[in-house]
Amino acid sequence: MAVKFAGTMNAINRGLDATKPDKGAHMVEDWEAALADLDVSGAKGILRDLGSLRKQLEKDTPDADRVHALLHRLGTATTKIADKAGSSQEKLKALGEALTEAGEDQPDEDEDTEAAAAPKRARKKG
Repeated sequence: MAVKFAGTMNAINRGLDATKPDKGAHMVEDWEAALADLDVSGAKGILRDLGSLRKQLEKDTPDADRVHALLHRLGTATTKIADKAGSSQEKLKALGEALTEAGEDQPDEDEDTEAAAAPKRARKKG
């Protein structure tokens, strides 16, 4: 998972606006695959929001407000599960904080249950 941390943190540090949507969608697919079989409280919510974010990034014109709301929610949720991540705890906390800062809180955000039910990339074996 360290590579996923590095790629995502590099994109955040460069500025998410400078990251092409298709590259962002690919990063989301990697995270979906990494989290697919994780049995930690909060992981399903993160997968749901990752699915929604991926769908936005795959559009010709992503909804910037929705993307910012999803980033904020993903950051908050990632920070919450970091304590259960063992050796990746500090990296997950840093990622969660960076995502929260990159996003914008929009509490009235609707959940996209359809995207969560159908992650695009299956978890890689081995």
